[in-house]
Amino acid sequence: MRCRIADLRCKEVINICSGMRLGFVCDVLINDTTGQLLALIVPGPCRFFGLLGREDDFVIPWECIRRIGDDIIIVEISGECCREKRPKRPWF
Repeated sequence: MRCRIADLRCKEVINICSGMRLGFVCDVLINDTTGQLLALIVPGPCRFFGLLGREDDFVIPWECIRRIGDDIIIVEISGECCREKRPKRPWF
């Protein structure tokens, strides 16, 4: 099955361990030399109605992806092992 990176952005990511909806794919990590997809990046949930920014991003390794369907991507991650700090933006 062929899938473009742009097609992944339209798919929602769901964790089957907790049943939690993680969100939609916003970016991917790709190995520069081989062109292999390494991980999907899903932005973290909003804090306080989005006024205080977002929580840490989910970085989901390719090994944790169980199924890519027409509408959703099913992953299997346990705990907070796939969180990555968001870069802080200056206030001004």
